[in-house]
Amino acid sequence: MADRLLGSIEAGGTKWNCAVGSGPDDLVAETRIPTTTPDETLAAVRAFFAEHEGLEALGVATFGPAELRRGHPAYGSITTTPKPHWSDTPLVGPLSDSLGVPVGFDTDVNGAALGEGRWGAAVGLDTFAYVTVGTGFGGGAVAGGRVAHGLVHPEMGHVSVRRHPDDDFPGRCPFHGDCLEGMACGPAMIDRWGRSPSELVGDERVRALDIEAHYLAEGFRNLVYVLAPQRIIMGGGVSKMDGLVPAVRAKLVDALGGYPGLPEHAQDDFVVPPTLGDRAGIAGGFVLAEQALS
Repeated sequence: MADRLLGSIEAGGTKWNCAVGSGPDDLVAETRIPTTTPDETLAAVRAFFAEHEGLEALGVATFGPAELRRGHPAYGSITTTPKPHWSDTPLVGPLSDSLGVPVGFDTDVNGAALGEGRWGAAVGLDTFAYVTVGTGFGGGAVAGGRVAHGLVHPEMGHVSVRRHPDDDFPGRCPFHGDCLEGMACGPAMIDRWGRSPSELVGDERVRALDIEAHYLAEGFRNLVYVLAPQRIIMGGGVSKMDGLVPAVRAKLVDALGGYPGLPEHAQDDFVVPPTLGDRAGIAGGFVLAEQALS
């Protein structure tokens, strides 16, 4: 694809990262556009890509929920998002019509998974998960080389988790209370401790690390049993908490309880941070653009 000019969008709730090139290591141009209203944001996005003649395809990795079923009338749209003004906003149709190119479309976490699979921590693997722990909890799954989605994309943050024995926090998910997202997302940590993870020190920090690792390991146990991934990639702001990744690895081994007894689950390369870091989403947009061409 090195001789083709592609566009990539990582559409987030606060900003849209847009890039033109043949891939994340070969960029012609890049910009960030604030997420305001759909009309204003999409107009700025179209104007950016219209500046680049020869654009052959565009990939969009978006915040959601999103309609991914190609035969559905709302395919290519953001659906029932809590982001004000963005519910039921079509993306694929308006962008394809205005730019005159095919548009690949998926969620931001699925895009990040594709990016890590092509250029990052999952190179050479065909079944893996990418999760992001931040303001919420999102996850994308690749199974047999294909991104997994059916009636809807996977919602890994809403699986049930066993409660930590020393934690009485009720959870902050508006739908389920104490699901994985409700117990382990960044705002849950702030609510539980009264400050952000970066501000915790001493015994309080040790306790916070133990509780957070517990819930993430509980969630990852579900992934191990349902998806059978070769690797779990953990990104997002909370994941950068010093010591969290190795703590999750250790807790996951305990949570599995010796079943299925695979040595791979205890290795340092089973739960890993993203190689691409914050660039995984924009990298995934280029993979989606390639898929749109084929």
